[in-house]
Amino acid sequence: MGSVGESLRESAVINLTSATTMVVDDSPFGLDLTCQALRGFGIRTSYTCQSAAEAMEILADQPIDLLVVDCEMPSVDGYELVRWLRRSAQTNAMAPVIMTAAHMRRSKIAEARDCGANFVVTKPFSASTLLERIVWVARDVRPFLEVGDYFGPDRRFREGPPPTEERRAAVIRKAAFDAEQASRAAAKDDA
Repeated sequence: MGSVGESLRESAVINLTSATTMVVDDSPFGLDLTCQALRGFGIRTSYTCQSAAEAMEILADQPIDLLVVDCEMPSVDGYELVRWLRRSAQTNAMAPVIMTAAHMRRSKIAEARDCGANFVVTKPFSASTLLERIVWVARDVRPFLEVGDYFGPDRRFREGPPPTEERRAAVIRKAAFDAEQASRAAAKDDA
């Protein structure tokens, strides 16, 4: 059982209307779509950048409360931007980062985790999925660690699984198949 502080934290209302946010995406369509989703939650996007270089200039001077960064960009990609952020941008080194990507292979998810991102959201994402990740990041209590060349949030989830139910199609199909097999076996035993 958690402490009183933990239960209050779980039930706390999160108001992001005054959060300073930055969205970084080389695609004007992706940039606009992400900003519209954030606006739907009452979050005004303070900075929109179409390149990591543009984002770095702002991050060097301006405090940011939340970054939503596309993984795949030309020149400096999102992974390098987050590595730079964690190591070089003293003002924003511990700012929460949600990365977005259209094609997320397992190796790319590991790269996002290893560069210091808090979470990855696969495009096209639903507004509810993005909001779920933002709220989870707002409530995240994982400490930041510096181990070797890694600096970022503790990559281990210490209490239970990640914050959502399983959504991978193959795992869901296998669970449904296993449940059906168990049901058939139980029906056969009853007969």
